[in-house]
Amino acid sequence: MTATFSKTLAERIEDLLPQTQCTKCGYPACRPYADAIAAGEASYNRCPPGGAEGVARLAALLGAPDIPLDTTHGVERARPVAVIDENVCIGCTLCMQACPVDAIVGAAKQMHTVIAELCTGCDLCVPPCPVDCIAMVPVTGDRTGWDAWSQEQADAARARHDRRVARLERERAEAQARASARQAARAAQTAQATQATHEAQPASDDPEAKKRAIIQAALERARKKKEEMAKLGAGPKNTAHVSAAVQAQIDEAEARRRRLGITDDANASHPDKGDKPA
Repeated sequence: MTATFSKTLAERIEDLLPQTQCTKCGYPACRPYADAIAAGEASYNRCPPGGAEGVARLAALLGAPDIPLDTTHGVERARPVAVIDENVCIGCTLCMQACPVDAIVGAAKQMHTVIAELCTGCDLCVPPCPVDCIAMVPVTGDRTGWDAWSQEQADAARARHDRRVARLERERAEAQARASARQAARAAQTAQATQATHEAQPASDDPEAKKRAIIQAALERARKKKEEMAKLGAGPKNTAHVSAAVQAQIDEAEARRRRLGITDDANASHPDKGDKPA
């Protein structure tokens, strides 16, 4: 059983475009132009590299009249190839970034060169060059449009363009992932620094610590006062017969002090009055 796949109108239109990715039609690449034609948003006579034959091909597909090329978007011409004057090139990489089919090789601050067999003659590398070292040289003589460009060349250019788009998207995603990782690392460092600062704060900054210190100081004052009164013979006289209600209050107070981590030196000095289970 053989599977068949039906192409959309936009895909069939794209198959008929020369795939130079020159943007002369007013769209960023051949596929967006094909989408616009299929949607009725753009005319099918705006592709100078395809020339008159390209218009005729699209008209036949669309069942539309064969109309002249719209020269406001450029004229049909012999296919040119970009040539870099290597003595003038400064290695800025701007032409590499502009090339839609990765036909230029080089590196930052190194000489660049054009792989002539891969160049589609799109002209996009010329405007960004800051030293004007790129010339577009015709290489097909009197042959223009589809006579100067084969279907095999168009298919190869399309594949290189698609790979470039995928690579750039992957690089953008990786860059975003690295940026997110750096941001997360900075956030983690900030959180750790904040926690370390909080842990390093003196106990006096802790409300609970302040509360315990105040209670401990009050107990210490009460203990000293009790000792002074005892020396004067004015200590508590009814310590042997404490009612159950009063003892419960004492036990509750001692349990509360234990929960707060407060020690009662007074009890320590009177073993017979030690803490009772709460």
